[in-house]
Amino acid sequence: MSGLGFSQNVEISGQILGSGSVENIHVINKSQKKYAVSNNKGEFEINVALSDTVVFSSVQYKLESIIISAEDIIAKRLNVTLEPNVNELEEVVVGKVLTGDLLSDLKNSEAKPKINFYDVGIPGYVGKPKTQSERLLHEADGGSIISSAGGGINGGGVGLNFTKILNKISGRTKMLKARVKLEAEESLLFRLKSRLGLNFFKENPLSEAYRMDFFYFCSDDPSFVKRCNNSDLEALVFFKEKYEQYLKNQNNKNEPKD
Repeated sequence: MSGLGFSQNVEISGQILGSGSVENIHVINKSQKKYAVSNNKGEFEINVALSDTVVFSSVQYKLESIIISAEDIIAKRLNVTLEPNVNELEEVVVGKVLTGDLLSDLKNSEAKPKINFYDVGIPGYVGKPKTQSERLLHEADGGSIISSAGGGINGGGVGLNFTKILNKISGRTKMLKARVKLEAEESLLFRLKSRLGLNFFKENPLSEAYRMDFFYFCSDDPSFVKRCNNSDLEALVFFKEKYEQYLKNQNNKNEPKD
């Protein structure tokens, strides 16, 4: 009777333990071709009989097989701890190995230096790239009004730069100079705001809604570029002075009028 009881199917419950997630692990009874899936706590239920082979399968854990014993049938309980499945890859060397010897590594390096225009006999500009407004200003106001190039008036060897003359008369040169100046001021303003703004407002509180207005208030000062373009320390001193003025102006605006 005892042997007959063990040969019958029994539903057992169990729990899977592991170093990672224990959810959605396949619990397969290979002997009866039955399976279950663990929940988020690693718990499962499955029908088994004595000597059935139960396999636990998951991508993140090593395959584990257990043969159901008489004790498992009596307890109707099966707990298992799975080992992580670690895929060890062969060491791969990408690129050239550096030895630490600077001269040797430079010889083996495939890196190429930047082109030097003068090395290949071509004159090139290596300074700071100009903005669009600076390029337009250079085109409008570049060169001298009077040049000594040949082919001038009456073949006398003196030429006039009519483009520069016309741009001055039309006011285009003045307009472009003002645009370049404004862009330079705004560029400086945003650089200072990025570098100094956070720390400045920690010591000098100002509502977020007024901070940008404060910076534009600073840039309207004729001495803004001269005072702030050389050092951050001088810029902070300048901002502190303007901060006091800004608060005073705000208070005057908020005072009730008679």
